[in-house]
Amino acid sequence: MKKVSVLFVCMGNICRSPTAHGVFEDLVARAGLQQHILVDSSGTHAYHVGNSPDPRSQKTAASRGVDLSGQRARQTERKDFDLFDYIVAMDKDNLSNLQFIAPAEGKKKLHLLLDFAPKLGSKEVPDPYYGGSKGFDKVFDLIQGASEALLEHIRREHQL
Repeated sequence: MKKVSVLFVCMGNICRSPTAHGVFEDLVARAGLQQHILVDSSGTHAYHVGNSPDPRSQKTAASRGVDLSGQRARQTERKDFDLFDYIVAMDKDNLSNLQFIAPAEGKKKLHLLLDFAPKLGSKEVPDPYYGGSKGFDKVFDLIQGASEALLEHIRREHQL
């Protein structure tokens, strides 16, 4: 059985998308689905390629039991549309950037993360980079709730 693959995308791949990557990977592991679901993250811009996630993201995630330390930022590439089943943007700007580089067939793989959890009352995961630590907590909470809903969606759609 082919693995279901999920790519989380933000702008620089150091705050939101690595948090989503870590949270989702943790949920997948706790559900015992590692052999069925592959998780990665990337950024639409190359600002931080090769860098670790922002220390504030790592600290927030670690305080919730999620380790981001092994991740390194990379830029989203056109070939990602061939490799991933779900390409999940954190906000509308990055979704628009992805739509611009996506091949025609790849556009159907694009999603906004918070569309999977409308009950959270937000459409976008805000960028916490220029704010204080409370912004990273809010981002983690939004990502956690939406990731749980995304995992349920994938389990239903792929009979996992």
